[in-house]
Amino acid sequence: MRVRKSLFRLIPVILLGLAVAIGLSRWMDQHRQELPSASSQEEQLYLQGKTVKRLSLAFNGLAADWYWMRSLQYVGRKIVKYEDSQQGQRGLDDLAALDLRLLPSLLRIATTLDPKFLAPYEYGAMILPTFNRDEAIALVQSGIQQNPDDWRLRQHLGYIYWQANDYAKASETYNSGAKLPGAPRWMAEMSARTAAEGGSRRAAREMYQHLYDESDDDQVKDLLRRRLMQVESFEDRDRIRFVIGQYVKQFGRCPATWREISAVVQKLGVRVDPATATPIDPSGSPYELVKNGCDVDLQIGSLVPYK
Repeated sequence: MRVRKSLFRLIPVILLGLAVAIGLSRWMDQHRQELPSASSQEEQLYLQGKTVKRLSLAFNGLAADWYWMRSLQYVGRKIVKYEDSQQGQRGLDDLAALDLRLLPSLLRIATTLDPKFLAPYEYGAMILPTFNRDEAIALVQSGIQQNPDDWRLRQHLGYIYWQANDYAKASETYNSGAKLPGAPRWMAEMSARTAAEGGSRRAAREMYQHLYDESDDDQVKDLLRRRLMQVESFEDRDRIRFVIGQYVKQFGRCPATWREISAVVQKLGVRVDPATATPIDPSGSPYELVKNGCDVDLQIGSLVPYK
């Protein structure tokens, strides 16, 4: 009987929560303002984080999820629009081309509403450095202030510093994270690696792999998967260039087709399509001989980032 009474008492609370969520969403939609210039049309931030926090009452977590989803949708729509406008040109290699000017504020609002919500910090650490490194650092540092015992946020901050070629700060950040409860041993190893090897490909591969293994976000994992392919492709192309150089020394000219060097290239560890004798990049696209056979490059349409 007591259980039934408790359930009846919960019903108004649940209904109130739903009403607040629906009302908040409608209020935000009704108060959206469009930019006057068609050339710079953007979604507008509906409210500042602190204002939303007051309006959402006890449902900050729900509002944070809403803004988090808006962040993902915002980036997703930008990518689709960019790809539609390319008309067969090289794919997206640099997120700065998307003009994601509102993303820092969207992520900041989500984390203001729920400072313990780690997904926006992780996403910001991956995306924001491509066009606004200061915002990325500020976002993750605020996450560390709110979650001082979370070693993953130090991992993300260390990655931002590493990407900025500030290997001393990257090493220091990884080292501080390695001392936190539950931090894996490789945090200390990454501290030593970034201090000793800086921007080496070995350090890059380990950095991307650890970030990939720890992430639960599909978009972040896809970005890191592409970066891992990029490191592998750099090494492939170095091997191919070495083979081309040896061929030039022997025959006094560059190879006219892949068949002239594919066997040697394959022995050095580069994947080769047996039907066409063409070396294959990590995404499965054929490499291309350029400069009259004297160099190698990615083909247009390859999923390996170009930059």
